[in-house]
Amino acid sequence: MKSRVYDILKGKFLVSEDAFANWRFILFCTFLAIIMIGRSHKAERKVHEIAERQVVVQELRSQFVDQRQQLMKMKMESNISSKMEEKGIEMLSTPPQKIIVEQ
Repeated sequence: MKSRVYDILKGKFLVSEDAFANWRFILFCTFLAIIMIGRSHKAERKVHEIAERQVVVQELRSQFVDQRQQLMKMKMESNISSKMEEKGIEMLSTPPQKIIVEQ
């Protein structure tokens, strides 16, 4: 047991007669590790991209709410009537009548 541990620490398994199988396994593990590192970097990049886009969406949503609030204020009857009085147009005191045409 002790000699096996020393052989592994010295690297004899890499230079022995059946070292080709060991090297293939080591290269395969290295290849998998490189792929795993690359995928984790790509996933992390996506997470940062999503966070940035969420900030943009929140900003756009707040702008939308502000614009909608301004529109509601502009559509109020009191605002419309005051702007129309500036132009010389007055509000009707009687409601409009519906005209029905029979054929």
